Amino acid sequence: QVQLVESGGGLVQAGGSLRLSCAASGSIFSIGNMGWYRQAPGNERDLVATITRGGDTNYAYSVKGRFTISRDSAKNTVYLQMNSLKPEDTAVYYCNAFVREHLLDTGMDYWGKGTLVTVSS
Repeated sequence: QVQLVESGGGLVQAGGSLRLSCAASGSIFSIGNMGWYRQAPGNERDLVATITRGGDTNYAYSVKGRFTISRDSAKNTVYLQMNSLKPEDTAVYYCNAFVREHLLDTGMDYWGKGTLVTVSS
């Protein structure tokens, strides 16, 4: 069993910064892509940023230049540094990771329970 636990959400004023963390634990053989998604009230869950094992990154257009995703593979942890936050960034942020639990496992996506980010104007 694999668990993803997010932390670092909270309330911040527009223009401020927050850093989200997500640690994977449990039966882990390897982790492939990791990423962050977000879901605002009444909206679907949307991609924010992803990062490969090799460090290649991909960002949603709306966060490019403001958010930075990174990972510490030794700690099975992915981070999201969020700067210049806007009220429209308000959402529940979810961590995602593609995990293989053993050598013969083909792997599957795991999700955290989410952390709320609220940006006040």
